[in-house]
Amino acid sequence: MTEKLLGPLSKRPWTERWPTRLLGAALSSAAYLLCVPWDLRDHPVSPGTAAEATPVTVLGVAALAVLLLLLAAYFGRRDALAWPLLLVAAPPATLMYLSFHTHPEPPEPSGAPGWPWQLIWAFSTLVIAAGVLVATSVARRFREDAEESLDGLVFAHQHPHPCRQRA
Repeated sequence: MTEKLLGPLSKRPWTERWPTRLLGAALSSAAYLLCVPWDLRDHPVSPGTAAEATPVTVLGVAALAVLLLLLAAYFGRRDALAWPLLLVAAPPATLMYLSFHTHPEPPEPSGAPGWPWQLIWAFSTLVIAAGVLVATSVARRFREDAEESLDGLVFAHQHPHPCRQRA
């Protein structure tokens, strides 16, 4: 059973590989939907005030980060390098884009423009993708199969310098 849950997906039949990947994308989407509110716009603290509060909480962002890093580590250990980006980073980025796109910003009452949502989305997507790549890279160090590792290619021609050899 451990081989099924932790073994490389490339060695599993496609009937196990693709449902596992789809489940990973669904879990990534569910984590985003549970941790971050659907409407990301800033709202007035109370009616008639110019002060605004964001519906996104630090706890929600931290919980999302932990869940995505765990998923990235799991898929990084089990699958090829590009899959965690597609399975873990792409669903939240897509949902965030849809959230920003379906809830356009109303005109600013104070006349001061805020950050454009496209810039916030692009920065958030880069942060999520970078975190997923780091977690994937760390998890790949703990893989048991060496056939997909590049260590043999990178270090195959490293020999000690002839002048440094001891007689």
